[in-house]
Amino acid sequence: MIRADLHMHTIFSPDSSISPKTLVEQLVLHPSIKAAAVTDHDCVDGIKTTIQLASAYPDIVIIPGVEITTPKGDILILGAKVLPPKPWDVESIIDFAQDNNCVSIAAHPFRELGLGESAPESGVDAIEVLNGKSSFSANKQAYELAKSAKLPGVAGSDAHNPSELYSVYTQINASLNLDDILAAIKKGLVSVYSSSKSISF
Repeated sequence: MIRADLHMHTIFSPDSSISPKTLVEQLVLHPSIKAAAVTDHDCVDGIKTTIQLASAYPDIVIIPGVEITTPKGDILILGAKVLPPKPWDVESIIDFAQDNNCVSIAAHPFRELGLGESAPESGVDAIEVLNGKSSFSANKQAYELAKSAKLPGVAGSDAHNPSELYSVYTQINASLNLDDILAAIKKGLVSVYSSSKSISF
């Protein structure tokens, strides 16, 4: 069983101030969260550096990923070290994730740039039901949508500055192995929490 923050941004996103070094240092120091997904906006340039920095610590894992902007809403792709080919629409992003054994997640569906009610029919593997920057009501809507669609619900801080890192997490029934983590998310072996208490909707 591991705890992972599945959505965060580094300085390779234009709106983030988190360096890969800070991300790794805070992950190492965190008492229970030991996995983190680097999901910069439409960019994978920060992944290699972050993974290299983390390689010195055997008890943590960096999940490569990206947050892709599509005309209908943002989609997280976990497991991706390269960008999908353009043009970026929902269908092609989902196809890319499936073809490359990645996990596709509807990011903050009921906030700006979210897929909204269309998330389940888009073909995503999971829905972000607890986003650290979304309102309680938006997260609750996402939770209800995932529940009704029988899709896994995951959590990510969506951190853009160091103080936001690891505010929420996904508990995953997996080892600290990337393939295990991705497979467990797809199987729905997940639950979501804030860093201080359980979330109940």
